[in-house]
Amino acid sequence: MTRPLTRILWGLAAFLSLGVAIFSYRYLPRLGLMDPGIVANLFARPWLDVHVAGAATALLLGPFQFLPGLREKHWRLHRWMGRTYVVGCLVGGVGGLVMAFGSTAGPVAGVGFGALAVCWITANVQAWRMALARRFVEHRAWMIRSFAMTFGAVTLRLYLPFFPLVGVSPEDGYVATAYISWIPNLIVAELYLRGAFARRVAYRPSNSAVDR
Repeated sequence: MTRPLTRILWGLAAFLSLGVAIFSYRYLPRLGLMDPGIVANLFARPWLDVHVAGAATALLLGPFQFLPGLREKHWRLHRWMGRTYVVGCLVGGVGGLVMAFGSTAGPVAGVGFGALAVCWITANVQAWRMALARRFVEHRAWMIRSFAMTFGAVTLRLYLPFFPLVGVSPEDGYVATAYISWIPNLIVAELYLRGAFARRVAYRPSNSAVDR
């Protein structure tokens, strides 16, 4: 993957993350347009506030943790932002797990969102453990997995408008997003970690005398 393309993708991901995070904070004071299904969750109070406060904060900070300049030149800021990000994910994950049991979209959706919460919490605990052990390569891998799931808040909202276009009801579409909003993200993250998107330079034999 070329550097300009990487920058474009990072910029797009950061823009979408910031937008969704800021928009999600409206649930805390209950202002503006809110999804009635989410507000009607059996455990919305107080767990919706817990989930939003943690998850939106993680989404807000997450993209900046992947900036090489921040890690190398401002490592103290990177470290504190990382700690805040992980705490946000853990808090948001616990809130999401509790709310999964009260999902108004039914048990199938509840299982999907509950599985996301468990995997999300696990990834962040592992990332924290690897950082404490100074195993930074593994720490970075777990953080990539973590943000792939954090970014599910964005992909969920990107998928929803397309379901009516293909004849899927909003209710069935929402159930589907309990899985497709984060599992494909995690698959892409794993492929990236395994080098699937690395640039491959083709071998070209040289005819110069120096290479003989």
